[in-house]
Amino acid sequence: MVLATVGGMSSSPADLVRAFHHAFGLDARSVPTEVSPELAAHRGELLAEEAAEVAEVSVTGPLDRLAHELADVVYVAYGTALVHGIDLDEVIAEIHRSNMTKLGPDGRVSRRADGKVLKGDHYEAPDVAGVLRGQGWTPGTPVAGGTPDA
Repeated sequence: MVLATVGGMSSSPADLVRAFHHAFGLDARSVPTEVSPELAAHRGELLAEEAAEVAEVSVTGPLDRLAHELADVVYVAYGTALVHGIDLDEVIAEIHRSNMTKLGPDGRVSRRADGKVLKGDHYEAPDVAGVLRGQGWTPGTPVAGGTPDA
């Protein structure tokens, strides 16, 4: 992940969002954890709200507003990961590893008519559960409490 500069120091998006959560007293877990259905639903609503804003502005513009709304989606996604105790940077790295296997050994790319890259014969699915286990997640652990936040 590209590092951002804040106050002369470099920080990942995860660090920036963690600082926001700590400053505002919002949930921030350090180990992957299931959360209450209410908190999970609230985080989903926040993500849907931001994604709808991206969808709207991607058609109507302008570009600076699109950039703003895209960043809001990422910010809320990182916040949702933090609420669940997920190191999203590690998950993104695993998704990237998997996505790169869509490229065939001969360098060929299979695309859908609209340009979307498709999974080929050499595609390897991401092992997100393995990444989460590496972060300390134990499937079936009790749900953590929490209150809705931004």
